Amino acid sequence: MTKRAAAALLLAASAGAALAQQAPGLPPPPLSAVGQALVQVSGWQLQASGTTAELRGLSVVNDTVAWASGAKGTVLRTVDGFTWTQLAVPDAGALDFRDIHAVDANTAVVMSAGPGAASRIYRTTDGGASWKLQASNPDAEGFWDAIAFWDARHGIMFGDPVQGAFQVLLTEDGGATWQPVSDPKGLASLPSEGAFAASGTCLTVAGSGDAWFATGGAENARVFHSSDRGRSWRAAAVPIPAGAPARGIFSVGFRDGRVGLAAGGDYKETSMATVNGARSEDGGATWTTAPILPTGYMSVVMPVRGAPDAFVAAGLAGSGYSTDGGKNWTVLDRTPINTVGFASPAVGWAVGPKGLVMKYAGPILGKK
Repeated sequence: MTKRAAAALLLAASAGAALAQQAPGLPPPPLSAVGQALVQVSGWQLQASGTTAELRGLSVVNDTVAWASGAKGTVLRTVDGFTWTQLAVPDAGALDFRDIHAVDANTAVVMSAGPGAASRIYRTTDGGASWKLQASNPDAEGFWDAIAFWDARHGIMFGDPVQGAFQVLLTEDGGATWQPVSDPKGLASLPSEGAFAASGTCLTVAGSGDAWFATGGAENARVFHSSDRGRSWRAAAVPIPAGAPARGIFSVGFRDGRVGLAAGGDYKETSMATVNGARSEDGGATWTTAPILPTGYMSVVMPVRGAPDAFVAAGLAGSGYSTDGGKNWTVLDRTPINTVGFASPAVGWAVGPKGLVMKYAGPILGKK
């Protein structure tokens, strides 16, 4: 056993004891198995979430502050990087909060996904002590999928097609109000085309005005790009298999206005050996296949803040990382994950099924 592995085992044991003290009455994470601890040397360390709800939304603010969200109206927050507290959103117990965006420890916007009015936006400015309902989907056939923000005030929300065109809404006041975009040609959908609200990352932004969203289900998987802060759009086909309701692109992530990755697969066939990634070097206008490791279904691909060439991808097949812009990949582990987020090349989190929360414990992913 290397010195690093031995140190990690000691850290895992002490973390388990600490988490048990932090969450009385909850069983400690299963950190006692040597095999699991060794996996965590190069991957993740479990943290106590205090919930068994499916978690799909994650917003990492900095090295100590992060927010997460999920089913049963669940919103979680840490302000010390270790202890997670559940925050109650009034009358939201039946909602599925698929995405969340936080500005700081006090201000966050959370989005629920569901048919019609089950798609909602809530906002807090006092650390979750109170919440205000800011918007709900007025279209009975609508289904919101994800939100993203360029800065503290300017953001975008994206949803499945209504009357043959994807929904896009914009905010200029930090999520307090939302205005629909009208671009019926640019946002036109294919038959059976939709998005996957699996990780809050089927929509992403970069710089001050670029935005992308990804689709599946139709004959072709596609990525839509806007260079004018969501007002007009253009779609491009991506060589990731689609053609079935569970198959297509689940996530898109760009390190800047040109280099980005798309990830996906089939969530019903989590280990299916098919193309699960694609890469663009021209802002999403064209794409080439770029398989991601581990092989199988990936629900998120995310650039690592502070490391321009580093990406992390994850899904029910496990997680992996690249330090060369997605050209080559290293497997982290096989723990099923829904989404990830990073504050720096050394600090990040992952969330997933049954209340899973893990903190990154792998190698530093490039230089700050």
